[in-house]
Amino acid sequence: MTADSKEIQPAAPVQDPPRSDSGRIAVPAWVRRAASISELWTFVILVALVAFFTIAAPGKFFTTYNLTQIAVNAAIYVVLGVGMTYVIITAGIDLSIGSVLVLAAVAAGEYNVHHGGPTAGWGTVAVCVLIALAVGTVWGALQGAVVATGKVPPLIVTLGGLGAALGLAELATGGQDPAGASAAHLQNSLGFGKVLGIPWMVILAAVVTALFGALLGGTRFGNYTLAIGSNPTAVRRAGIPVGRHLIKVYGLMGLLAGLGAVMWLASYGTTSIAGHSTDNLKVITAVVLGGTSLFGGRGSVLGTVIGVFIPAVLTTGLIVIGVQQYWQDVAVGVVLIAAVYIDQMRRRTRERA
Repeated sequence: MTADSKEIQPAAPVQDPPRSDSGRIAVPAWVRRAASISELWTFVILVALVAFFTIAAPGKFFTTYNLTQIAVNAAIYVVLGVGMTYVIITAGIDLSIGSVLVLAAVAAGEYNVHHGGPTAGWGTVAVCVLIALAVGTVWGALQGAVVATGKVPPLIVTLGGLGAALGLAELATGGQDPAGASAAHLQNSLGFGKVLGIPWMVILAAVVTALFGALLGGTRFGNYTLAIGSNPTAVRRAGIPVGRHLIKVYGLMGLLAGLGAVMWLASYGTTSIAGHSTDNLKVITAVVLGGTSLFGGRGSVLGTVIGVFIPAVLTTGLIVIGVQQYWQDVAVGVVLIAAVYIDQMRRRTRERA
């Protein structure tokens, strides 16, 4: 048979992609699992931001000094974000965290001023730390008690708490940051100290993350927190004291706000009464970005930590590329709205499934 007389073989049929029973293209299981991991997508966003600013400002953004400063600046918000994660998982909210931090810092700072000031000894430093933690815990527990027993929405309770805590701090100081609010011992150790090149601030934030991440994921307290956010009625029928648990959760938020006050005094040596008006915006943004649902019942401490670094990287990156400071707050606000929108889309997807 000659070449001209050879039969032309038909082309192999093109295989259609596999489809589900509903006629939709079937997505591999591992793809669906990856898409459902909130922390993964949050981490992808963080990496994309780092890559963008590294390219936009070569040799200026991605430096050891810059990354260390980002970690140090984010440490306080990591601690606050851990507490906010617990609150939001219960379908609550806490708008007062910035003011509670200020009130705890003022209480500790005033004690330090009258017991040695910058030259105060370690005994005074220890008392100041206890005062800050106690003030934060008590304030948070009181707010939790109003939410639990008064049946007042957390938004209203903590909005009132925001104004009341800030007002008390201003009454105690006349609206001025007291001089000598932080001891040199506290600043030189926690504020500026390092271990193997890692700042103590970052180490403390990591310890808080590990401790309360384990508490949420592997203890009865964490299970109750998740269950209350999912279905508080069913939890009550199971005999779990929902009100008492909410008081503990808001007390935990206050405790970590008090710890944030200690960290702030250690870093900056002052109470910064007027410097915490947007702390709640930054922390809530980070928590929602990390995958914690505003409707409650779902969230993780790991996601919050990743979420904290997104506004931190965004703010630092905008400064490095020369964007005006006021645009930074606009950017954080836009990120919050986008995070809430994504959270609602996830919720609708879960409901349809």
